[in-house]
Amino acid sequence: MPLRVYVGMLARGARPDAYTFPPLLKAMAAERGAVPPSVGHSVHAHVVKFGLELNAHVASSLVLMYAARGDGMTARALLDVQPARGGGTPVVWNALMSGHKRSRQFRLSCCSFLDMARAGVVATPVTYITVLSACGKGNDVLLGMQLHKRIIESGVLPDLKVENALVDMYAECGQMEAAWDLFEGMQVRNIVSWTSVISGFVRLRQVNRARAVFDGMPERDTVSWTAMIDGYVQTGQFREALEMFREMQFSKVKADEFTMVSIVTACAQLGALETGEWARIYMNRHGIKMDTFVGNALIDMYSKCGSIKRALDVFNEMHSRDKFTWTAVILGLAVNGHGEEAIHMFDRMLRTFEAPDEVTFIGVLTACTHAGLVDEGRDFFLSMTGTYSIAPNVLHYGCIIDLLGRAGKLREALETIGKMPMKPSSAIWGTLLAACRVHGNSEIGELAAERLLELDPENSMAYVLLSNLYAKSNRWGDVRWLRQVMMEKGIKKEPGCSLIEMNGTIHEFVAGDRSHPMSKEIYSKLDKVLTDLKNAGYVPDVTEVFVQVTEEEKQKVLYWHSEKLAVAFALLVSESSMTIRIVKNLRMCLDCHNAIKLITNLYMREVVVRDRTRFHHFRHGLCSCKEYW
Repeated sequence: MPLRVYVGMLARGARPDAYTFPPLLKAMAAERGAVPPSVGHSVHAHVVKFGLELNAHVASSLVLMYAARGDGMTARALLDVQPARGGGTPVVWNALMSGHKRSRQFRLSCCSFLDMARAGVVATPVTYITVLSACGKGNDVLLGMQLHKRIIESGVLPDLKVENALVDMYAECGQMEAAWDLFEGMQVRNIVSWTSVISGFVRLRQVNRARAVFDGMPERDTVSWTAMIDGYVQTGQFREALEMFREMQFSKVKADEFTMVSIVTACAQLGALETGEWARIYMNRHGIKMDTFVGNALIDMYSKCGSIKRALDVFNEMHSRDKFTWTAVILGLAVNGHGEEAIHMFDRMLRTFEAPDEVTFIGVLTACTHAGLVDEGRDFFLSMTGTYSIAPNVLHYGCIIDLLGRAGKLREALETIGKMPMKPSSAIWGTLLAACRVHGNSEIGELAAERLLELDPENSMAYVLLSNLYAKSNRWGDVRWLRQVMMEKGIKKEPGCSLIEMNGTIHEFVAGDRSHPMSKEIYSKLDKVLTDLKNAGYVPDVTEVFVQVTEEEKQKVLYWHSEKLAVAFALLVSESSMTIRIVKNLRMCLDCHNAIKLITNLYMREVVVRDRTRFHHFRHGLCSCKEYW
């Protein structure tokens, strides 16, 4: 680090000069979070001691350091004491704007440009590039357009870097028509030009247009590949993101930590633990910096793949943690059924003086939900406003409704909804309806379904849950009536879909589908598994089958659920020691839950299923689920 070199230099009796301080101060600006403010003040004192405070390059570096650390008042004071020469030099003003931008004070950066213009200081291309970047990141398209006009009038163009900054500003502000027109009119383009356009389309979730631009690039670098991969991740096209990464490797372009965060995020969403493990090996092999962002992504990936032990290993190995690190591990423990451990981790977080945020409390409340800690959940919910001045949002209310609903406190849950300071969402009413289905409360369940359908008339899950509630109460006439309503409105139940990774390839199964290349072998294996289950006492639970067919046909519908097909496939092709990991798009039905419990006992396999609501860790005929079904 330059600071260490500087201290060694002083220890050897060497005298610093005007060439010593600029790189030192710029390094301190870049590492503003790692260097205490007192160190910056000490270096500033040395600048004064050696009589260099009026040197233009040293002064601009001081201004940059203070502004980058968020101390805009000192930075501006240093600028104002510089020799006038028309209000200071462009170099010092550029440093001020750049520092504000680094500290994410984009408005201050833009205002500094206006002050510079009022002082009569002539802007340079660097000035325009800096303030255009601040406009883009601060979403100030009006000032950006005024700058565009000033740039044209100044005669700076054509200048590739300024043109790229203009394209990027419009793209960041979502003005892709203007960005595209500029891009099309450029006489010379480079990778930066192309990547700015790709990133702009990605921000608007127009990933197909971004891909068309990407495919037309004459050359690509790490940043352009990463922009495209991140576009697929942002739009939920996780398999395409992994495929793009494979193409990147074939192209011999080296990934960086930003690429790997996107890849690890895709693995997390797909439950692709093998690929995620490979990504970690890739990072170690290629010397990719394992910073806090990468560590947080790995914790999230391992947690969402149901491997909480490895998530904790990453957490314990991290040298630097932020609130997102703590939040990721708390959420991971919570959704994997380790509620009390999650709360213990929250206590550890507080002891490190790391302030929790609204996402942290979602993790804590989820932990209370899965551990059945109703009183503790209420206390945490109240502490958000009382202790931490965090206003609960609709997601926090969703957690507390889920907590009360799982505990059977349906009336209290309904009263809590009535006290919400915001309008209850469809998810809130859906959570209450699901709890009513479990506890057989038709009165509140019908009310919840009515409110849910008012907000989301096409929500098939509302009809399914209400039908299951009626079936549980032996109200078969109402079940038939609901089915008729669905048919008349053309509402179809969302098909169940399960993903499973084998040897780095994601396999997708849909209920009753036979499109898989090994479909014949899979269904044959499933038939054998079902025979073994029946011999062991398995009786299909048809209470959640929402079709008007015979009992035998209902059982066939259950037999071909997507998670059963995924398990049969895994039993066919995987080693007996391998944990079977499945990601399901819907809540797993009671019959599949019971069947997989028996399968783990009969075949001595461990199965982890991540469905829409939680994780289920099956082993030796048992499940980690402690609460109701």
